[in-house]
Amino acid sequence: MVRLQHVDTRDLRIAYEEAGHPDGRVVVLVHGWPDDVRCWDGVVPGLAADGCRLLLPFLRGCGETRFHAAATLRSGAIAAIGQDLADFLAALDLRDAIIAGHDWGARAGYVVGALFPERLSGLVAMSAGYATAHPVKHMSYDLAKAYWYEWLVATGQGREAMEQDRRRLCRFLWESWSPDWWFSEAAFETTASSWDNPDWAPISIHAYRQRWKDVPGTPEHAALEARLAEDPPITIPTLMLHGAKDRDNFPATSAGKERFFTRDYERRVIEGVGHFLPREAPDVVVDAIRCMLRRTAQR
Repeated sequence: MVRLQHVDTRDLRIAYEEAGHPDGRVVVLVHGWPDDVRCWDGVVPGLAADGCRLLLPFLRGCGETRFHAAATLRSGAIAAIGQDLADFLAALDLRDAIIAGHDWGARAGYVVGALFPERLSGLVAMSAGYATAHPVKHMSYDLAKAYWYEWLVATGQGREAMEQDRRRLCRFLWESWSPDWWFSEAAFETTASSWDNPDWAPISIHAYRQRWKDVPGTPEHAALEARLAEDPPITIPTLMLHGAKDRDNFPATSAGKERFFTRDYERRVIEGVGHFLPREAPDVVVDAIRCMLRRTAQR
């Protein structure tokens, strides 16, 4: 049984789904962009059968997650989504949790793993490598081509696409980032309804404008931004998965990150899989989370 619940943090009323055993080990499944918690539908049954307690928060701007105040800047900065995840764990008084994060969810997981490690026992990150808070200074033009959508929002036409044409835009991203993956119209529309959240477009636009230093972050996240700029090490066991056919964040973007991890770091490249690992290869993701649960069982 999956239950929709809500919890209040400083900035947000976060909607989240809960499944599995209420007394089991906690696994927090954090979705990416453009996606929502439905990306975990192939992952939840196996972990629930194992007796885990599964928590699936909707990121800011998705589903029923809402801001408390209209005046709060709709930031999509990595610091903001990382703070949201830390606040979510604190609001539920969670400790010794496993974070499994995809894309934006992986970026949030790195923030918590680096700066709030007391809340976690392990991290499974997918499709985004660590140290991605910094713009890439020397990238191939192939990678620059893959990131076209991040720069499109610097134009008025790009912002209009995010606001008025998000379904067509995101469908194209799904198709191009995972070229060998077939998804049903029903699956796409179910997730696309989460993007009808009124905060989705401004958060999405700010995320990429701020990432490339076109606009500033928010004052409330300035201290966290400063700490992240120092590339703090991650001190919890981490398993990183990357699809070999990822056409958004190329697999090379997650290579060579070992220096940021002080213990038990492993990276696996999954052949035949594109960007959307939880949807394309749920069994691989379940096995990875089970591996992390075993590694951290004695902590």
